[in-house]
Amino acid sequence: MFRHIRSDIATVFDNDPAARSKFEVVFTYSGLHAIWAHRLAHRLYRRGWFTIARIISQISRFFTGIEIHPGARIGERLFIDHGMGVVIGETCEIGDNVVIYQGVTLGGTGKEKGKRHPTIGNNVVIGSGAKVLGSFTVGDNVNIGSNAVVLREVPPNSTVVGNPGRVVKRNGERVGDRLDHTKLPDPVVEMLRDMQRQIDDLKAELRRDRMERKELEKEPIAGGEARR
Repeated sequence: MFRHIRSDIATVFDNDPAARSKFEVVFTYSGLHAIWAHRLAHRLYRRGWFTIARIISQISRFFTGIEIHPGARIGERLFIDHGMGVVIGETCEIGDNVVIYQGVTLGGTGKEKGKRHPTIGNNVVIGSGAKVLGSFTVGDNVNIGSNAVVLREVPPNSTVVGNPGRVVKRNGERVGDRLDHTKLPDPVVEMLRDMQRQIDDLKAELRRDRMERKELEKEPIAGGEARR
């Protein structure tokens, strides 16, 4: 237990340059308090003390603004920074060295049974306001941008942005336009491109019509001049 506490405190110093002293970290970091409360609640949950575990998690939510279901499995060195509004679902699994910012939801998409929340790999950073929804895996070394909405599996060593989330970088290289299962399209961008294509076609058609009208207007004048 004390090893975990020391590791959690060290994790804060590793990830937050604003941390000044251990006393400050222990007594003022709500993310740390939420993780410690979850460890107790999760231990009771695994022993079948479901109601007491939920009560502990709700008390922690009241004081920290962070809701972690006692059934969630959390690895080593999780850091929740400015954690207000963070929600972590019951069947969620989080690996080691993960950083989560405020407003993040690791949730489900419906009323399905069984595994319905995401599995987060190691060394993942999830930006503020991001939503990761569904039973799929986010690979190791992934960066999820702020306010991204991730609804499908993310390969390792990727950067994800947008709504719906799309991979914009993988293994340090930007993702091109070719589509495969790891390079998700953005339907909004595609719709705007299609609208732009239609607008360009309409403009070209209008230009052709104007030119044809001008040619028709010139023909009678040319004929009259010929008769005179």
